[in-house]
Amino acid sequence: MSSLSLAVRDSSTMLRRNLLHARRYPSMTLNLLLTPVMLLLLFVYVFGDAMSEGAGRDAYLAYLVPGILLMTIGSTTIGTAVSVSTDMNEGIIARFRTMAIHRGSVLVGHVVGSVLQCLASVVLVGAVGVAIGFRSTDATVLEWLAAFGLLTGFALALTWIAVGMGLVSPNAEAASNNAMPLIFLPLISSAFVPVDGMPGWFQPIAEYQPFTPAIETLRGLLLGTEIGHNGWLALAWCVGLAVLGYAWAAAKFDSDPK
Repeated sequence: MSSLSLAVRDSSTMLRRNLLHARRYPSMTLNLLLTPVMLLLLFVYVFGDAMSEGAGRDAYLAYLVPGILLMTIGSTTIGTAVSVSTDMNEGIIARFRTMAIHRGSVLVGHVVGSVLQCLASVVLVGAVGVAIGFRSTDATVLEWLAAFGLLTGFALALTWIAVGMGLVSPNAEAASNNAMPLIFLPLISSAFVPVDGMPGWFQPIAEYQPFTPAIETLRGLLLGTEIGHNGWLALAWCVGLAVLGYAWAAAKFDSDPK
């Protein structure tokens, strides 16, 4: 059997292990998933009329859903950081290293499993949005495919960052705390209000971060709003974060004696 075949086989085994683990211990996934759902319902039904500035609750719902979908990805990947840290500090990784398995399959299993969970969470949150009135009637099939590709790429990039955070954390609690920026950054992006409606000194912080261009690109694809340069920025952030996260995680994993 070739080394590639071994890598695929072992990565598939690790993926199955992580998915089974997530199914047996769903409490963390549910807790992380409830955050974007509660924010969606809160901002639509409590703050929607005030935040819409006269445009109506339905218009604000359409504005809000793309940001919530990206926030869902950020919150779901926190579970990946915790899972990786738990494996590292409970001796499971050390046991795997004594076995005749492909070394990188451990991380690949975590990453692929996390991306699948992110996409499942996005579908569930999107279904909640549709149930309360969100519609994307103008998007073409190509735009829907591009939106799905953007969500997948963003999930992959944030997952590698979360894996790196899990590897450098001394325990699961620290991993959860270290990954909190993945939830915090969407709160200071254009997810809830336009950047030009923020204080002038704060606008560069909201604009020049990963979530804002990704959110604006997703809005453009689903709602037909102007994308402009945000599409290229979103793609650059996805590639940059994925490469950075992969290099960080691989270097830490190879150097860690545990």
